[in-house]
Amino acid sequence: MSYFPMYMDMEKLKVLLVGGGAIATEKLEKLVDFTKEITVITKELGPETQRIVKDHCLTLYQRAYRRGDIEGFDIVIVATDTVDLHKAIYEESRGTRVLVNSVDDTAYCDFIFPSYIKRGDLTISFSTSGASPAFAKQIRRYFERVIPESVDDFLQKMKRLRSELPKGKERMQQFEAMVSEYMTKNFK
Repeated sequence: MSYFPMYMDMEKLKVLLVGGGAIATEKLEKLVDFTKEITVITKELGPETQRIVKDHCLTLYQRAYRRGDIEGFDIVIVATDTVDLHKAIYEESRGTRVLVNSVDDTAYCDFIFPSYIKRGDLTISFSTSGASPAFAKQIRRYFERVIPESVDDFLQKMKRLRSELPKGKERMQQFEAMVSEYMTKNFK
């Protein structure tokens, strides 16, 4: 079954990341693009994870996960090498409103992380529903080269105009023409 693509405002959601190695760091790098309400629980803390925690003033508990640690969180990401821990946290979350992602173990996931591009207000995601994260990563890299760096400036202009111009057919036609012109000039 495929995963439903959904964009969610995470700014006020509380996120728990269990793990501190390379994969946990990769997830943390993505999460801080969308929220700073992140707590990290890990016995071993890699230097890059430590830097991100410090730079973004995240909460850190340098210890092993304990049953009950998910209480009060909206989202839990389990990024360890311990399949039993992934399963235990996922099972602990059943019957709660906590969404769980177990890295590289879709059997214990409510959602998966897509590969994505974020340039200001533009976010484009790519997913293979877990079939091939490597493919999603490669197609993302392709589009990173195609999408111009100026896209956020253009989107900020469009956002400003949306608040200034009255709604209606003329505005819609003007926006369509502006987008078409931008695309023609910048996407070759």
